[in-house]
Amino acid sequence: MNFRQFLVRSWMAAVLCAGLASCAGGPRNSGPNTGKIKKEPWGTTHEGQAVDLYTLTNRNGLVAKLTTYGALLTELHVPDRNGKLGDVVLGLDTLDDYLRGHPNFGSTIGRVTNRIAKGKFTLDNKEYQLAINFGTNHLHGGKVGFDKRVWKAEGKITDLGPSVRLTYLSPDGEEGYPGNVEVEVVYTLTNSDELAIEYKATTDKATPINLTNHSYFNLAGAGNGTILNHELTLMAESYTPSDQDGVPTGEIAPVKGTALDFTKPKAIGARFDQLTGTPRGYDQNYVLNNQDPGTLALAARVFEPTSGRVLEILTTEPGVQLYTDNYSEGKLKGKGGSPYQRHSGFCLETQHYPDSVNHSNFPSTICRPGQTYRSKTVHRFSVRK
Repeated sequence: MNFRQFLVRSWMAAVLCAGLASCAGGPRNSGPNTGKIKKEPWGTTHEGQAVDLYTLTNRNGLVAKLTTYGALLTELHVPDRNGKLGDVVLGLDTLDDYLRGHPNFGSTIGRVTNRIAKGKFTLDNKEYQLAINFGTNHLHGGKVGFDKRVWKAEGKITDLGPSVRLTYLSPDGEEGYPGNVEVEVVYTLTNSDELAIEYKATTDKATPINLTNHSYFNLAGAGNGTILNHELTLMAESYTPSDQDGVPTGEIAPVKGTALDFTKPKAIGARFDQLTGTPRGYDQNYVLNNQDPGTLALAARVFEPTSGRVLEILTTEPGVQLYTDNYSEGKLKGKGGSPYQRHSGFCLETQHYPDSVNHSNFPSTICRPGQTYRSKTVHRFSVRK
């Protein structure tokens, strides 16, 4: 072989290697394989609306399943330290199971997530009364929030990975809220092993908007024990104290010296004996250290020792609600008919603070005509040996 033939063959080998996803040393999200999408019918609601189920598979084999009912996440399969896939979100088996009622497993929550005191707020000198569905307060969008609506959807293979775009028009007066609001939620299962959720909304009247996803995670696998041994780190040195109904008082207080301090890794259940609520567990909004609006920053890290799975949550939101599934009592049968016991999962709901519409010192949730509400949260998965 002469020198010219050597150069030609070397060049051809380099081109071939660059095009192969399995080429050693190459990035996992390079190459032509950017995943796949499957769409299938998933039944109908009691009102006769057809519901679809989308299955996203990224190039590494991770799987996410989403349904147009509630724009909710039903399954999320990620590998453990041995490479074995496991479903790490709590949920139910069929649409009928979800229609019978559930504690917001995987749901898109809106028009406003979390609590609004007495279901009331005043905006531009007009008082609004919302639906009351949590004691004397308004919670998670009301009696029929976004989590109980059927969304339109379309799947798309992007350069980042498979994606589903879901849209819903929330009419003026729905659950008491003003304005026609056009909402968009985009789920992308990236080839970097992330589940990214992007929200966008516009309105024709001033209205509060505060969207989140309400997935319950168990990194050992859905239905596989409790989450008490999961090690949690929160990038939050403050929280919003609340009353007995979980409605913020308006104060912002430091977590230092309290059982709410997760600024360093700590097992979620390690300080339950210091909590005064009944049943004991967390249901608390944290004030994230990064307060730069619109900047994607690390909010939380969770490690499960048995599986080795690590979940990092990045968000553009100023707060996150930690909830530790405090009320499951084994009555609700989950996937495969296995009952969910108390503390079977944890939620980290990225959000503006609860009841922000009634506290001028909290970041505003008001969106006005001509403005676009935008929010993004990324769930990044990895393993620790």
